[in-house]
Amino acid sequence: MQSHARGHLVYAAGGVLAVHTERGTSVVPANRVAWAPAGFTHYHRAHGDTDMRIVFLAPSLARLLPDQPAVFLTSGLAREVLLALTGPRNYDDAATGYSRAARYRLLRVLVDELREAHEQPLHLPEPRDDRLQGIARMLYENPADNASLAELGKRIGAGTRTLSRLFRNELGMTFYEWRTQLRVYHALVLLAEGHDTTQTAYACGWANPSSFIVAFTNIIGTTPGRYRTGRQTTTPTSRLPTVVKPSG
Repeated sequence: MQSHARGHLVYAAGGVLAVHTERGTSVVPANRVAWAPAGFTHYHRAHGDTDMRIVFLAPSLARLLPDQPAVFLTSGLAREVLLALTGPRNYDDAATGYSRAARYRLLRVLVDELREAHEQPLHLPEPRDDRLQGIARMLYENPADNASLAELGKRIGAGTRTLSRLFRNELGMTFYEWRTQLRVYHALVLLAEGHDTTQTAYACGWANPSSFIVAFTNIIGTTPGRYRTGRQTTTPTSRLPTVVKPSG
């Protein structure tokens, strides 16, 4: 765990990254960039063959981005700026050969691109309520668990209406939206580790590969097959994706 006095961007030039903060987990597949504001305690985890790039922002630029963790789709220009700023060592420092003024100009271009980008629905909020934490632990351990919210509630001694209200009020989404986000996160990890679409679909709880492909594409913007082989599109995804109920 670590925190920084400056906000920073974490870019997955290849593979899948997860950025964990006290607010939750931001999933960063290739060609997305995660933003962590200054002061947020966090840690990174890489899945598969991952190329991680990190760029710190001065406060004058950081204030132009959200004050909470977020994930953005990177444009072609933003990608090239990130690669230019980080150089061969995957980290922003003087070794890239740019003067301070040139670096600032590139950083301003990068921030402008991100402000115009589509914010991705790839941040999985971390529950604080003990009852929601109990459900989260069960589903983290077994993403394929297709129990309904009522069935999960019986395991922890809470009613469906109470849990539904907690999901909406505390996490800003329904139980099924949250579980779909969780499952897509696990799917990204499995795909990065070399599993095929069918194996991943069943391992993450979808009744069939077709419903998995629809849910994955709604959130990530490309199919699991294209994502796995690296033939990714840059189709923007909506801020609130259509949720396909994983149990089919």
